[in-house]
Amino acid sequence: MSNIQTLVKEMENEATTTRKMLSRVPDDKFGWKPHEKSMSIQQLTTHIAELPGWVSMVINTEELDFAAQPYSPRVLNNTKELLQYFEETLADGKTQLSKASDEQLLPNWTLRNGSEIYIASSKADMIRTTYCQIVHHRAQLGVYLRLLNIPIPGSYGPSADEMN
Repeated sequence: MSNIQTLVKEMENEATTTRKMLSRVPDDKFGWKPHEKSMSIQQLTTHIAELPGWVSMVINTEELDFAAQPYSPRVLNNTKELLQYFEETLADGKTQLSKASDEQLLPNWTLRNGSEIYIASSKADMIRTTYCQIVHHRAQLGVYLRLLNIPIPGSYGPSADEMN
C-alpha cells in the first residue's frame, strides 16, 4: 500500500468518527463554551469541519502564513451547515490526496505567522499532523458534549454512553 493509499484510508476512518461527533452538536448550543478562554462550540466545530481541507492546502501550497492570510473561518450557524461543510472539505481533501503522488508529499510545508514558524515538516508529515489536529479537537468536543450531558459516540469502540 502506498503512502497515499494509507493516508486516504486513515482520512476515511477518522471521518466516520468525526461525522458522528459533529452530528451530536445541538443547534442551540453553538454559542456555548465551557470557559472564557475556550472556543465556543461554533468555533471549535467549524475548525474541526475545515481541517480535512487542510490536506488540499498542504498538497497544493508551500506554506500558510497567517500574517499574509489572516484566518477567516466560514460562519456556520447550525449542525446541518456544519455537516455539509465537513463533507465538502472532506471530499476535496480526499480528491486532492487521491490525485497526489508519494513524491509530491516529500517537500517541506510551513505553518507560520510572519517570521514565527509554528511547524515546518514534509507535506506527508503535515497531513498526518492535520489528522492529529482533527482527533485532538474532536476530543475537546467530547468534553464539551459531556459537560452539556450529551451522549458521546464511540470513536474506536463503544463510549461509556453506549455501554450497558
